[in-house]
Amino acid sequence: MTNLKLDKPLAVIDIETTGLNKQEDRIVDICITRILPDGTQETLKSLINPNRFIPLESTNIHGITDEDVKDKPTFKDFAQKIISFIEGCDLCGYGVRFDLAFLEIEFKKIGMPFNIDGRHIVDVQNIYFKLDPRDLTAAYSKYCGKDFINSHRAENDVKATIEVLEAQLEQNEEVPKDVPSLNEFSSLKDPLWIDYNGKLAWHNGKAIINFGQYQGKTLEDISKSDSGYLKWMTSADFSSEVKRIINNALEGKFPKPES
Repeated sequence: MTNLKLDKPLAVIDIETTGLNKQEDRIVDICITRILPDGTQETLKSLINPNRFIPLESTNIHGITDEDVKDKPTFKDFAQKIISFIEGCDLCGYGVRFDLAFLEIEFKKIGMPFNIDGRHIVDVQNIYFKLDPRDLTAAYSKYCGKDFINSHRAENDVKATIEVLEAQLEQNEEVPKDVPSLNEFSSLKDPLWIDYNGKLAWHNGKAIINFGQYQGKTLEDISKSDSGYLKWMTSADFSSEVKRIINNALEGKFPKPES
């Protein structure tokens, strides 16, 4: 890396996990490449045995199976190597705040300190978003090849949106040409989410609450231990989709992931 001035090593980190619940899920894969001030690179990597099975929905994302990790070190076995490898390093990654939050909890579970205080943190994802703005004005310029005058007026924005969509369909073969397929293609919904906003999610093939005091707990367990919480959800500010699922759960009917 010749275009980055480094006063100390920069550790570029990525992890894969059994799921997105930081309290319940575990790391199954980690790679850290340490870039030294002279430009040389050193890499520490390993699959990690999470001491629990990996849900199919997670394997479908990262491709790592229970068989792949059965003879690999646990996080506790590998933790000291991580601490030693990133000693004195600033930190970097793509969406790295997620990785660091997960690591912090993993270290806490085994009683080891993990402190990022005093380290500079570079998030490549945020750099990407700043350099490539995602608003309608930027899209209009990119796809239509002209400046967007009088933006942020409803009629003008609608016209520009139609022009951008037409250009996207014309210029990109991979963009579907029918509305149902565009619905799927344009969705930013996480594959582990059940509802569009991620209030409910899949975990080990069961529906869980994905927020608040019961985050990570299954609907089935909560229906038995605190059905009042589910009743509260049916009257609170949640989507109709969430309320439908919760009402079904109160009747003993729980969602199942699609095969």
